[in-house]
This record gives sequence, structure tokens and C-alpha cells, in this order.
Amino acid sequence: MGADDKVKNAAEDLTGKAKEAWGKATGDEEKEAEGKTDQAKSDVKKAGENIKDAFDR
Repeated sequence: MGADDKVKNAAEDLTGKAKEAWGKATGDEEKEAEGKTDQAKSDVKKAGENIKDAFDR
């Protein structure tokens, strides 16, 4: 996994956590769900990159 990809995934994860927290704080279920979705996307991308890295070795 390239450093650039790691930074992008970390940023997406943090954005998702912030959206989720904001949604919880304001009672906005849609924003909370959007944050959880962003975090899940980041996790999937990270897993895919880890698999790719394992085959590159």
C-alpha cells in the first residue's frame, strides 16, 4: 500500500468518524449513517490494499 493511499484512507476514515459523531450529536440519523458508510468504504479499501501488498511480496 502506497503512502498516498494510506493517507487517503485515513482521511476518509476520520471524515466518517466526524460525520458519525456530528450525526449523533445533532440527532441527524442520515449524517450518522453516511459517516458509518465512509468508514466502511475506508476499511474495504484498506483490506484490498493489504491483500494486494501480500501478493506483491
